[in-house]
Amino acid sequence: MTGKNNQLPELLNEFFTSYVQQYQKKYQHLPLVEHDEQWPSPCLKGKHSVDGYDYWQPNAIEDSIDFINVEQALELTLHQDIKTFFTEFYSDVIDAEHEQGKLQLLFAWSKEDFERLQQNLIGHILTKRRLKQPETVFFAVTDQEDFILSVENNTGAVWVEQVGKVPHIKLADSLAEFIQQLNVVLP
Repeated sequence: MTGKNNQLPELLNEFFTSYVQQYQKKYQHLPLVEHDEQWPSPCLKGKHSVDGYDYWQPNAIEDSIDFINVEQALELTLHQDIKTFFTEFYSDVIDAEHEQGKLQLLFAWSKEDFERLQQNLIGHILTKRRLKQPETVFFAVTDQEDFILSVENNTGAVWVEQVGKVPHIKLADSLAEFIQQLNVVLP
């Protein structure tokens, strides 16, 4: 199933809005990230008064980014949820909690980071093929070492999988359903 999921961008936007609002309520300012001149991003919103930190917030992607090169290299079509998840917003990682435990949602920080993400996804899928396992695409890490959250490419279902192993705990039928199950976790 690769149909366009119009609900996912809206749910991601709501989750980001909730994250930023909760952060601002707790700290009276936007989220902070360590300053790194070598790693610019449209998410950056100015310098914090404490040296070495910048304000940031998730930012809608206005660049033209896609997974066509990944799909051509792997000779497959990525599930639409994955394409939507990674091409709608730039963001730093976002801490969240699911009934199964704590996790960090992974996003591209910038166009350059999106290119790095694509390389990592290609490596992940090639490893799954080599191990003769269902093709999955990771989108989050968990608080348990070597456990990731991924989308099964053929179905769009969200799974917990140990790196190098077959996915073993199904969490949701879609990324949209999964995002609705999350709660924001602040530092």
